[in-house]
Amino acid sequence: MTTAILTQVAELPTLPTPKLKAMWRELTGTEPPPYNRTFLVKRLAYRIQELAFGGLSMQAERRLDDLVDELDGKKKPKPKDMTAPIVGTKLIREWQGVLQEVTALADGFEWQGRRYQSLSAVARAITGTRWNGPLFFGLRKHGKLEAAR
Repeated sequence: MTTAILTQVAELPTLPTPKLKAMWRELTGTEPPPYNRTFLVKRLAYRIQELAFGGLSMQAERRLDDLVDELDGKKKPKPKDMTAPIVGTKLIREWQGVLQEVTALADGFEWQGRRYQSLSAVARAITGTRWNGPLFFGLRKHGKLEAAR
């Protein structure tokens, strides 16, 4: 965060309410909502940073829209990925006579002390060619799950 933006955000709690409302009009082009001062400070801090560094990514906005639709009952929640192993699960596969052991982590997988984001990336590191990770480790067979949890 640049110093100017950081200074501007840090000063917000010390500004009088009429000044905050004037900033709201300037930064949003709308009338300030009738909420309390804390709300104005937080929303202005976000708006200043949004203008300086950009807003949410399209993916984040889409995810928020999906969550709102789920809460409103317009959309059913997505089913959990049943191919992902439980954290701590050891996946063992023999490849060219060598046993390969992979540990499932909360945010990926570990193989030989290195972290990978997907089983496919681990399978590629082991074999040197592209593989479907769940298929390579026997979690999926012919496009279907090997075993249901």
